[in-house]
Amino acid sequence: MPITRDDVTEHFRMRAATYDRSSSWCTDQGLGEIVLDLGAPAPDARVLDVACGTGLVSRLFSGRVAEVVGLDLTAEMAEQAAPFLDRLVVAPAEKLPFDDGEFDLVVCRQGMQFMDLPDAVEEMVRVVRPGGRVVLVNLCAYGPHDRDTYFEILRLRNPVRRHFFLPEEPAELLRAAGCDPVHTRRHISAEDVDVWSDNGAIGEERREAIRAAYRDATEEFRSLHAVREAAGRIVDHMLFVVAAGTKPAASGGGAGEEPHATAK
Repeated sequence: MPITRDDVTEHFRMRAATYDRSSSWCTDQGLGEIVLDLGAPAPDARVLDVACGTGLVSRLFSGRVAEVVGLDLTAEMAEQAAPFLDRLVVAPAEKLPFDDGEFDLVVCRQGMQFMDLPDAVEEMVRVVRPGGRVVLVNLCAYGPHDRDTYFEILRLRNPVRRHFFLPEEPAELLRAAGCDPVHTRRHISAEDVDVWSDNGAIGEERREAIRAAYRDATEEFRSLHAVREAAGRIVDHMLFVVAAGTKPAASGGGAGEEPHATAK
């Protein structure tokens, strides 16, 4: 059966109480610094955090900019973001209830895999002003050699996930929506698989299937992910891609890739 918005909302309702401690990347300072650097907001900027969840992105910008607006579908998640928001809007990303060019910066971290694409990214670009930026942050496979196994692992952990990405695809979505230039950076997050899979929304059967996928993975997968096993625990080094696109006032520009962030 097709995954619905209600399915996504229920999944994150179950995860709301433990979300912030479910992954190392949630509070990873290095990843946050990349988002701030590529977003480059001025003190008078208006920032929209799409799929704001518990406010992990919003708190990066709170106190640095003039206004932070959070948007999410799941009230139980978004209520936790309230201390970091000037305004909370409960609405889908595919139909943002904002005017064209209303924001200076739009950020979506670990949300677009649950959305209609490319519709949601097109909406993010619509509501940012000319010269403003859209920043997409998402877990990605390293490439074709780990794709199938990693996508299955991600599906097992997030059964309502609708999209899986290779490293070049977040930037491609921004370019297709009209952004130019687009820059990307990468960040590695070390995740204890037992902690990462204990997200409150899946049972032990799926968690064991995730462990089995790592145990049965090819040497190429294990090398790309720098998989470590010790005392019955599995650690995966997961790839985040941060893509930042500028909405041009007129056509022109280029694209590039900036240096990788170091692993924590």
